[in-house]
Amino acid sequence: MILDRFRLDGKVAVVTGAGRGLGAAIAIAFAEAGADVLISARTSDQLHEVAERVSARGRQAHVVPADLRDLDAVAGLADAAVARFDRLDIVVNNVGGAPPTPLLDLTPKALTAAFEFNVGTAHALTRAAVPHILESAGEGAIINITSTMGRLPGRAFAAYGTAKAALAHYTRLAALDLNPRIRVNAIAPGAIHTSALEFVANDPGMRGEIEKHTPLRRLGTPEDIAAAAVYLASPAGAYLTGKVLEADGGLITPNLALPIADL
Repeated sequence: MILDRFRLDGKVAVVTGAGRGLGAAIAIAFAEAGADVLISARTSDQLHEVAERVSARGRQAHVVPADLRDLDAVAGLADAAVARFDRLDIVVNNVGGAPPTPLLDLTPKALTAAFEFNVGTAHALTRAAVPHILESAGEGAIINITSTMGRLPGRAFAAYGTAKAALAHYTRLAALDLNPRIRVNAIAPGAIHTSALEFVANDPGMRGEIEKHTPLRRLGTPEDIAAAAVYLASPAGAYLTGKVLEADGGLITPNLALPIADL
């Protein structure tokens, strides 16, 4: 049956930034699809809450609190997954971000830090995970979480947007290097209702402005992104590699073409 292709039974995944928001939703969705997960973030309490939700779905979660700005700690997650579960199949590089900063206030050091946190962490974990995936699973999937801000202009987003654009192209290049046994894809979320966007969701004016420019006329949910991650990680996405899936409610479209009226 076609729905069986979306299953992840017997698979093991590492998800970074999994204490809340997109990372938590992805870890839980993977568990619902049959995978065990190693979850990591800085906040232990949040990770244990996610682990309980994974357990409630009949799967195992291994909690590894870590400061994921430390590239050695990020790389160590691959070893930790294999030590706990004896295999590794999937990596989700979700940790990242950078605060909005006016261009002339953005120092070269801050720009470099944004690149390292978004691209350096993804590379560190990918580099550490690939030998384990090939040895224990034979093939696997890597998913990088980038952003529509990697394509769209926005004031004060030079650091964040540049780093996410770099991560998107890193995805394409890594896919070529790791073909055919490891697929590498990315998801570029649009405006997703997480705690980071709570101030927007609770402001009718700001929320209305975003929804007006989004063809589907709503904010996305973490579950929207989690569903895309299950697709890319599972056999259902077996013929995709080097792609950036824009899960943005159509946001990219009106910014690259004429506005679309409602039906």
